[in-house]
Amino acid sequence: MSLQWTLIAGFLYIEIAIVLLLVLPVASPKRWNSFFKSRFLQGLQRQAGMYFLILLAILVLFLLDAIREMRKYSNPDQDDHGHAHLDREMQGSMRLFRAQRNFYISGFALFLSLVIRRLVTLISAQAALLAQSEASLRQAQSATTAAKSLLAQKSEVAQNDSNELHDKQVTDLKKKIKDLEEEVATETRDKEAMKKQSDNLAKEYDRLAEEHSKLQKKITISSGGGESKKDD
Repeated sequence: MSLQWTLIAGFLYIEIAIVLLLVLPVASPKRWNSFFKSRFLQGLQRQAGMYFLILLAILVLFLLDAIREMRKYSNPDQDDHGHAHLDREMQGSMRLFRAQRNFYISGFALFLSLVIRRLVTLISAQAALLAQSEASLRQAQSATTAAKSLLAQKSEVAQNDSNELHDKQVTDLKKKIKDLEEEVATETRDKEAMKKQSDNLAKEYDRLAEEHSKLQKKITISSGGGESKKDD
């Protein structure tokens, strides 16, 4: 294998290792994103687009060269009798095999370059989405906590208002009961006073009736004594 194809084969092996690292759960998308945004890669990122295009151009050139070699050695020259010489046929088969090997090496190297670029883009986008989802989740949790706090404050205020209203109602009822008790006590005193007054009037009536009876008897006796004197 020539030097250039050895380098391309080594580059292909490195690409395979990179794809395995990116695909397997070796690190989280956040760590990969932080690695992609490191100072070293940030310094290369400014010219990464140009380097990537140059790499693709080189791989495309080697791929075209491998396709040319494959087409060249796919139809070996024949002699006048229609049979190729054995040595030339073996050399042609070996060169065809090398061309096919170079074709697969350059083709897979080109393909994995595109795959790696796409994987890096997807991992960076996934890391950004994860960060955004975590921020949204924290915001939702803070909003939920604030809503619960507001509901608790409203419930406490409503409970305090309810307690104040209940206390006011109890105070009003106590006041009404006290007023009714005072009215009942006043009516009771008035009733007792009227009862005493009625008893006093009854006693006075009995006394006057007794005096009237005594006076009536005296008058009767006096009237009887006067009539007997006149008869004498």
